[in-house]
Amino acid sequence: MTKPKAAKPDARAKLLDAAFNVIRAKGYCATSVDDLCRAAGVTKGAFFHHFKSKEDLGVAAADCWAEMTGIFFATAPYHDHEDPLERVLGYLDFRRTILQGEVREFTCLVGTMVQETYDTAPAIRDACEACISDHAAKIEADIAAALDHANLKPDWSAKSLALHSQAVLQGAFILAKAQGGAEIAVDSIDHLQRYIRLLFNRL
Repeated sequence: MTKPKAAKPDARAKLLDAAFNVIRAKGYCATSVDDLCRAAGVTKGAFFHHFKSKEDLGVAAADCWAEMTGIFFATAPYHDHEDPLERVLGYLDFRRTILQGEVREFTCLVGTMVQETYDTAPAIRDACEACISDHAAKIEADIAAALDHANLKPDWSAKSLALHSQAVLQGAFILAKAQGGAEIAVDSIDHLQRYIRLLFNRL
């Protein structure tokens, strides 16, 4: 019995994949529809068949990135820790291990886009914010569980620490872009881990 051939990605999927790569390399504003079509190997007619505009593609790319990374992190090994604080710290360990390859390969698509579009493309900004906030909410649940486990009642919330972790990571990506490598991002994650251990008296 012959194995069925895997379906080839359609033009829309190719354009979204191209957006992940090109926008992280060049930025949203510097990326043209022609750049995306060239990278995807599709015609401009195919682009406008699937997307009304580059902004429309930006929103779709942010939504697709959220779905893809949501699955990626949901299946990561740090969830196996019984101790919720170890899940939080394990999440940061995992973030460190995926700082591989060139800068454009490990930086965040939605973080890149929102920096450029927050005031000019509200639909992209909102899609990026939803992705970042949804990701933070998953970490928030482990932070809240860690607080309960340690019987701590601080004057800060689990949500604020979860969002702070995303601020550090996105800032680390900016520094990595400025310095052209992952080393500074690794240092930033290490400092964040030390800070969280200090908050939970686990130095």
